[in-house]
Amino acid sequence: MHKNFDRNNRRIFNYPAVVPCQDVNPATLVSSLIALSNAIITHQQKFFPTQRRNARESIRQVSILNMFFLELLEKNSIAEFPDSAILCFSELHHSLQKILFLLEDVTRNGSRVYILMKSHFVATQFSNLIRSIATTLDILDFKVFDLSREMIELVEMIAKQARKANIQVDPDDEYAMKRVMLILNQFENRFEPDSIMIKRVLYYLRISTWSDCHNEIKFLDDEICIENNNKERDMHLLSTLAGFMRYCRGVLFENNLVEYNANQLVERGNLEILSCLNPEDFRCPISLELMTDPVTVSTGQTYDRVSIQKWLKSGNLICPKTGEKLASTELVPNVNLRKVIQQYCIDHGVSISKFHKQSRDISSTILPGSPASAEAIKFLSEYLVRRLRNGTLKQKSNAAYEIRLLAKSNIYNRCCLIQAGVIPLLLKLLSSSDATVQENAIAGLLKLSKHTNGKKVIINHDGLKPIVEVLENGLKQDAKQIAAATIFYLSSVQSYQKLIGEIPEAIPALIEQIKAGTSCGKKNSLAALFGILLYPRNHEAALLSGIVPLLSRIISTSDKPEIVTDSLGVLATLAESFDGSNTILKESSLALMIKTLQTSPSRAAKEYCVSILLALCNNLGNEVVAVLANNANLIGFLYTVSTSGGSQAGKKARALIRMMHRYHETSSSNLMANWDSSRAATIHSC
Repeated sequence: MHKNFDRNNRRIFNYPAVVPCQDVNPATLVSSLIALSNAIITHQQKFFPTQRRNARESIRQVSILNMFFLELLEKNSIAEFPDSAILCFSELHHSLQKILFLLEDVTRNGSRVYILMKSHFVATQFSNLIRSIATTLDILDFKVFDLSREMIELVEMIAKQARKANIQVDPDDEYAMKRVMLILNQFENRFEPDSIMIKRVLYYLRISTWSDCHNEIKFLDDEICIENNNKERDMHLLSTLAGFMRYCRGVLFENNLVEYNANQLVERGNLEILSCLNPEDFRCPISLELMTDPVTVSTGQTYDRVSIQKWLKSGNLICPKTGEKLASTELVPNVNLRKVIQQYCIDHGVSISKFHKQSRDISSTILPGSPASAEAIKFLSEYLVRRLRNGTLKQKSNAAYEIRLLAKSNIYNRCCLIQAGVIPLLLKLLSSSDATVQENAIAGLLKLSKHTNGKKVIINHDGLKPIVEVLENGLKQDAKQIAAATIFYLSSVQSYQKLIGEIPEAIPALIEQIKAGTSCGKKNSLAALFGILLYPRNHEAALLSGIVPLLSRIISTSDKPEIVTDSLGVLATLAESFDGSNTILKESSLALMIKTLQTSPSRAAKEYCVSILLALCNNLGNEVVAVLANNANLIGFLYTVSTSGGSQAGKKARALIRMMHRYHETSSSNLMANWDSSRAATIHSC
């Protein structure tokens, strides 16, 4: 009857307690009460950072009730219980469920500072639940049960104590809570608090390591991400505490990070790499939904058309993401990004509608959650700059790792770090002989490169060359993969595509990753190369580096559909130029494109094949059209793409069909003309 909920999936202070049904079996009900009370009693072995007195009192009363339930089950014929007793036991069952949930919340990993700041609310919850037990016991008629006098006296005693219980906030909790409020007030007033005062509060809560502090941040971030429009005050508190704990993690516990890194950094690094090119990066900054029609405004930022149009119609003439004034309200379709989004969704079997979440306020990602949080992040950013500039090698590595985590959180954090000046210092660390330092530095730059100003600072400080150096000669494969992802984000700016292409080692290094890297390295490098090749003058370097035969080999041999599709995407970009088309034809890749169109299960792969074939026909003429027209099976696949593919792919497929029809008509006309000429000559000779 009692359901076991995952305490980490249940939102804090959300108690999904179930009232037993009216016709519940009495024996089952009492057995469930015993199981519930046993679960509550086990909490007496756990550490309570706060609410110690209230928790102990609740557990003590439940332990006596547990003895009552056991004796009830042992000495009584439960089937003969009156309905009034069943009703009372049902109410007790409901209350005990809530007590168990409350105890789980108070001891939940990562919730210590939040529970402290909610001390009055939690104490009220304990008080209400204990009094509800007292009310139920007052109604329960003990005369209908066969119980010892001692047990009846015990139960009556706890009922009396529960009625008179003075459940309040522990004085030590009250003092610690006031200390935290003072610290947060100092942050809000732009005054950096005394570290000794902060340490005393953290010591009281037993937050004594980097890992403890990190768990607090994870919990607070998870709560912030849960949509709850009815708790604006809690959102403010959660954001404030998250900023405070980030400050503590970066400033007070940096020395503990060394030990934590040894156990967790590799795992975290891999997860970060795997997610560096993920659908979250395809969400509109306004609606946070996957963009179906991405458009770019004058500041270079990209939004979903519907969202930015609503923004502009509301009278806003500034860029929502950067705050810059818009030079014009013109919206330029971002065709390349739309292709990338469609490709990802198709390759992974994802419906765009599944990514749609309820829209949340833009300030939750662009603006700080509170003034105190804003100042805490600013102080932390300045501290990290000092560490990067003057710290030991370990301190610099820890600071870079902290930046890596901070920049992942939200746009405001990235903005603070960029303004504080971390990017030039991170660029210097890329030449470090320490592999961990180098990886942390390039990972931090990856996160900051997603911000418009971050891209600008990297370019203005000649950051492309050291990033390409890591891509080419990084000390770890992970660093090379992250460097490729960083180049991908930098290539989203058209003028930077040219700059990247002007570095002689850039394109060959990406091609080397495509050739010899891991699956993630290949995918990141293909994405980066795709972006760079949007600038046509970069095609020559890629062609000279042997990209076409390499991609053809991948398409024909790889067992990873997403890498095959990415390779086709790069080929489609190259095929737009005459030299690219000519190289594809010379490398005997035409037959491979036809075969892939006919056999690939990926719609995106088929569409890229159609794009390549059309570009070859446009650039090389009848030499290619003749091959296509003489393939009897091809036209059926083109008809399929024209009807079931995207709008652009459908247009291209229909254009190919028309070319093939024209070729057949022309060939027939020429054949008829030749036949007529031959017949006329024969008649004339006769």
